[in-house]
Amino acid sequence: MPRCRVFAALIAALLLAALPVRAFETSATGAIVYDVSTDTILLEKNSDAPLPPASMSKLMTVNMLFEALRDGRVTMDTRFGVSQRAQDMGGSTMFLNTTDRPTVEELLKGIIVNSGNDACVVVAEGLAGSEEAFATMMTERARALGMENSTFANSSGWPDPRHRMSMRDLAIIANRLITEFPEYYPIFAMAEYPFDGRAPDNRFNRNPLLKLGIGADGLKTGHTSEAGYGLVGSALQGQRRIVFAITGLDSERARASEAEGIVNWAFRQFAMRTPAKAGQRVADLPVFLGAAPSVGLVPTADLAFLMPVTANNAIDAEINWTGPLQAPVAKGQIVARMTIDRPGLAPIEVPLVAETSVAKAGFLPRVSAAAGKALTIAREMTSSAPPPPAAAPDPATPPPGNALTN
Repeated sequence: MPRCRVFAALIAALLLAALPVRAFETSATGAIVYDVSTDTILLEKNSDAPLPPASMSKLMTVNMLFEALRDGRVTMDTRFGVSQRAQDMGGSTMFLNTTDRPTVEELLKGIIVNSGNDACVVVAEGLAGSEEAFATMMTERARALGMENSTFANSSGWPDPRHRMSMRDLAIIANRLITEFPEYYPIFAMAEYPFDGRAPDNRFNRNPLLKLGIGADGLKTGHTSEAGYGLVGSALQGQRRIVFAITGLDSERARASEAEGIVNWAFRQFAMRTPAKAGQRVADLPVFLGAAPSVGLVPTADLAFLMPVTANNAIDAEINWTGPLQAPVAKGQIVARMTIDRPGLAPIEVPLVAETSVAKAGFLPRVSAAAGKALTIAREMTSSAPPPPAAAPDPATPPPGNALTN
């Protein structure tokens, strides 16, 4: 497969002069940091290990209720009954009792802000008839969403050896709640919810980042003796949003410190670079038997991506194509792919299209080219040198998805 280097001007645009990137050494047992805006995973540690998620798995319960709202199966004013099983739930609760009929809106706030285990059971029974049936629905839905390492035994994250989620799966569901349900996501930023004044000490949101002024706006904490302290969080600064999941910390203070450190690291040690705009030529490709000798290569969208903040480190960008490129060539036709390597991050592959159309050459140029090719073949046949290797096939188009699921 022929290859060429990208124009020097593009390489120059990718030179960064700043401090070296600092790797984040997390003390969490499992972690993942994902940049939503650029579909880039910045950090992973045991990210696919099925771990006890504690109350962080309530995000899946919230997702099931958000989907019911979107589908019109319930509204914010729909009321659910409270069973004895829900009333008897321990841990953090809304202190619901069997005489209550809370609305969906109250239950969402109770789950997200108060981390109400009783509210989760009410939702499970209201949507599926029983918590067991709801847990099965959660597991099936998780698989459909690409969450390969999640199994649910209940709706609340109550300790159970069958109840597991990976940090990647938690990031997937967090990203879904943010991007698919923007009308409901602001609930996660509520600082407190004093439901009926029943649990004044439990009215505050446990997310330690919300009050720090660093762009944090959700999602969910978790803690059990088995899981340790964990947090699925998100923060927005400028045009960039990150989502992260951590677990296995040994205290609330360690969780808060680790989460704040991750947010600061993600926004300070990586920078957005846009070396080429949509339609801006990055290279020329020769065209065989064309009315023009070459065609410009351009990206169809702005070439924007994250780079570690590194000192005097050029990006290795390479263009690959299956050659020779023969006329006619249509404007907008994908004719090559550019691969950009980034230190410490996954490479990026960008399709490049023809900047203009190139028709076939006229009769005389085609005859001249054919004669030249025949002469070349004749020389090769009389030469002792072996023939050149055949061109490698164009790599297969990657499956759809994003950095979290691929």
